[in-house]
Formats: sequence, structure tokens, C-alpha cells
Amino acid sequence: MSYLLHLKCRECGRTYPAEPIAACEECWAPLEAVYDYGKLWADLRRDDLAARPANMWRYCELLPVAGEPTVGRETGFTPLVAATRLAKALGAREVYIKNDAVNHPTLSFKDRVVAVALNKAREFGFDTVGCSSTGNLANAVAAQAAAGGFKTFIFVPADLEAEKIVGTQVFGATLVKIDGNYDQVNRLCAEIAQRHSWGLVNVNLRSYYAEGSKTVGYEIAEQLGWQAPRNIVVPMAGGALITKIAKAFGELAQLGWVRAQRTRFFGAQASGCSPISTAAKQGTTEIQPQKPRTIAKSLAIGNPADGPYAVKTILNSGGAAEDVTDAEIVEGIRLLAETEGIFTETAGGVTVAVARKLIQQRRINPEESVVLVITGNGLKTIGAISGAVGECVTIKPKIEAFESYCLGAAAA
Repeated sequence: MSYLLHLKCRECGRTYPAEPIAACEECWAPLEAVYDYGKLWADLRRDDLAARPANMWRYCELLPVAGEPTVGRETGFTPLVAATRLAKALGAREVYIKNDAVNHPTLSFKDRVVAVALNKAREFGFDTVGCSSTGNLANAVAAQAAAGGFKTFIFVPADLEAEKIVGTQVFGATLVKIDGNYDQVNRLCAEIAQRHSWGLVNVNLRSYYAEGSKTVGYEIAEQLGWQAPRNIVVPMAGGALITKIAKAFGELAQLGWVRAQRTRFFGAQASGCSPISTAAKQGTTEIQPQKPRTIAKSLAIGNPADGPYAVKTILNSGGAAEDVTDAEIVEGIRLLAETEGIFTETAGGVTVAVARKLIQQRRINPEESVVLVITGNGLKTIGAISGAVGECVTIKPKIEAFESYCLGAAAA
């Protein structure tokens, strides 16, 4: 059963029925899903989860979906990796990687939000779904919509990485490239949602879609032995992920499943598109839109819808935000790969590079544990790293050639 009560405006507090509504009609602010926590507390115990399958739906009562999911049943419960070699490289005592680079089915955390959104689309009777996307969401919507039998339209900036274009089209979705940046694509999708009876996951289904991000927080807490982490670094595009992880930790504390403690949230952005980190550094929730210029295209949202709430989450927790250059992003990708054998896309490179910067600045205490949220797989952004890994040498199929080159290189 669903414990969802209604939607509530984050700004003016006006409530709405749980329907496909894009934003508050009074102030155009985002809408938040509200649950009956009293009934949840009475009906559900933490120990009940132990016998459930290892996927995101083990927390189904805390999600806005009624009944058994029909889409994305295998999504979630990705590894939390104790990253000892990376910790040494970063100069920290204890580092964990939440690795959504191996999420099902399209290797990013967006599989979680799409699973929730498409199940709601089915509840609402939509037969056509879609999204605006910087890449990972496009892949996730196309794949899960194909599995669910939906008609699908995906709208992306024309300069998106080729890997993400192919990773969307292969599922049979109608993909439309837009001559503009993500913010322009998103505005077009808002107009489409007004004119057509479609379920656009990050427009009229956004209030439900965003709730899927909470499962990252639930899993981290459970994988840490039912405790919230002391510090967490989260990449930011639209800003929803960091706010929903914070909501997840708050819900678990409210239910008595974790000991209430202050988790410090640290937001990570690319310097070429850093509206949230810029605002946080200035101590304001006023977001100044930026024109993206970065290789981290999955984070390239110049006017983030949840930006003010991301800043509040960061500053109210005692955390901070930081951004890094494209060169530092590539270095972060390589560092994670070379220390932990995890190949992340550019957003993950941002997370690692920002974590290193924050630890060096002592804004993250190196003696405390820190979780780094890795949201996507490096196979999605091969072009960003291909020029930084060096040329391969071809040798003759002779033992002498092997010893001359390989053993000589090892000795050097």
C-alpha cells in the first residue's frame, strides 16, 4: 500500500492531491511528496526489510507508488565500497564509495528515479512518456519505458555525448536533439506537458520521480549498519539528489531506524557550470543562472530547479560546496579507476576531485568517515578521458619483443 498523503509546495505550503502536477499554481515552486509517517511507524519495522529482495523496492512504503512495481523491479541496492586505496590517496582515514555506476539497467542513479516515475505514469494511465535530459536520464527512461511497453520521446541538447545518444536510441525511443542547452530543452518539455497528455518524468511527474533518489540514502544507512554517515559528497546538476538523500536520512531518524546525528552535506559541481556551489560559497540561496561550459555534461544545468534547496541542505548541515576544473575532473576519474578499479563518468570525476579539494582545505575532517556518491558509469563518457590515458604500443608476437618492451617498462 502507499502511505503517500498529498503533494505540498515547498515555498507557500499549499497542498495538492497526488496527481501529475508540474509545480505550485500559486508560486511555481517545486512540490514535495508528503507521507503518513505516524502510520508508517505503526505498520513497519526496520527488521521487516531483512527478508526482502536486495533492490530499491525494499523501501517501498517510503516511496509514492501504490501496489507492486511493474517497471524497474531489479533497480537499486548498489554496492557501498570501502575505498582504502582511494582514502590513502586523498589523505583521509575512511572513505566509502556508493557505486551507482553499476545500477540496473543503464548504469546510473537515474534508473532509480525513472523506476518510480514510470510506475506512477502507469498508475495515472499515461501510455506515452518522455523527458528532457543531459544523458543519463535519457538512457534510463528509454530502457525502462521499452521494458514497460510505453511510447517514448526523449529531448536532449544537440551536443550530448555520442555514447549517451546511442544508449538511448538502441531502446527504440524517439530521440529529438534540440539546438540549445539543457535549460532550453527543459522549457520546451514544460510546454509539451501542457499541451499533450504525456508523462514527462522531470516535469509533471517530477514530484514522484525525485523521490526515487531517497533510496540512495536509505541504502547507504543500511549498508553502514543503520547509521547515517558523518560526511557525504554528492554531485549536483538540478540539485534534487542531495536534498533527497538528506530527506532520506531525516525519515529514517523520524522512524527511529537510525540514531539522529548531523550529517554534513558537501555539494560538488564543475567550475564550468557551478550555479549551486557559487551560491553556497556566497552564503545565499539566490541562484544566478550560468551558461554551461564543461565536459561534465550530465551536471550541465545552468538554472537548477532545486538549487536553492540544495544550498539550504548544504549550509544548514554545516557542509560546503566546491567546484573543479575539467582537468581536475579527468584527474578524479583516473584516480578512482587507478585506486579502486571503478570507472566513473565525468560527474563521478567531479565528486572525487571535489572531495580531494575539501579534504585538503580541511573542510572535510580527514579523521572522519566520508561517503562519495558516484552516479554514473565511465563507459558513458569515453571521449572525456580518451585523450588522457596515453597511447598503446603494438609489439611483435615474440617473447623477445615482450621482454624488451614490457619488462623494460616495468623496470623503468
